[in-house]
Amino acid sequence: METVVSGIRPTGNLHIGNYFGAVQSFLQMQENYSCYFFIADFHSLTTHPTPESLHQNVKQVLVEYLALGLDPDKCTLFVQSDVPQIAELYLYLNMNAYLGELERVTTFKEKAKSQPQNINAGLLTYPTLMAADILIHKAHKVPVGKDQEQHLEMTRNFANRFNHLYGHDFFPEPQAFTFQKQLVKVPGLSGLGKMSKSAGEGDCIYMGEEASVLNKKIMRAVTDAGPQEKNSPLSQPIANIFDLMHLVSKPDTISFFEQEYANCSIRYGDLKKQLAQDMELFIAPYRERIKEINSDHKYLARVAKQGAEKASLSAQNTISEVREIIGFRKFY
Repeated sequence: METVVSGIRPTGNLHIGNYFGAVQSFLQMQENYSCYFFIADFHSLTTHPTPESLHQNVKQVLVEYLALGLDPDKCTLFVQSDVPQIAELYLYLNMNAYLGELERVTTFKEKAKSQPQNINAGLLTYPTLMAADILIHKAHKVPVGKDQEQHLEMTRNFANRFNHLYGHDFFPEPQAFTFQKQLVKVPGLSGLGKMSKSAGEGDCIYMGEEASVLNKKIMRAVTDAGPQEKNSPLSQPIANIFDLMHLVSKPDTISFFEQEYANCSIRYGDLKKQLAQDMELFIAPYRERIKEINSDHKYLARVAKQGAEKASLSAQNTISEVREIIGFRKFY
């Protein structure tokens, strides 16, 4: 069975864009592949989080992915820092990574411009840590977005460089992988592009959102002045609202409001009220499951330990072979 590796940055609560994107892909992958899904707390250190916020963010991600359906008996779900072999392989790969190639990485150049006061070595060597995450399990496939394609190409370079340097065909070349044939683009409530935390809290609908907050956000969603003539095209803000309805509403409900819009008789207040009701029906079971898991400390501990043990077994096998290939051999 082919191995899939994917990291999850601990950046707080998941929104429905995350659910219909990464989470649904992960749910399908865990049924068909040997999957290693990890919470990337090492990576988050480049932004210098406080110990309290780091731990809470890791817990939040673990809770929500479990609540949304990741099954620790079907996949290996673990915290990156629980597997020290990743850091060891990161060190070995750094010895064969060169300053020039790391400085040319697009995301590093962008970060250096946006945060000149914090251009740390972790940002520079981010690609080698990502490579260690992938190669430690000798992954064949890696789900990546457009912004990570260059990092994956560098992972292949590091793997091939190691193989060539030591004369072993050891690491496979991991390939980019999208399980869904067409990614779902979930729009935000701001009337702009896809749902994003960077657009502000009002743009996102979170999977653990309370009903009152959810309703208030949706009722404040950006609209327009209304259709001026029959069968006029949808403006971007209204198209966004209909796109959200297509995710959670019944077909006849959508058809009703589409007809209302076409006839110029639509009332946006009614449209948003209906979306809020349907979104609440969709989110409510997940919200309750999130609360349930969040309070079950024994279950979380058991899941984290199980994931660490499974991931460490794979990682230790790789590291033992890597040490032997490099030439690290004990005298005792």
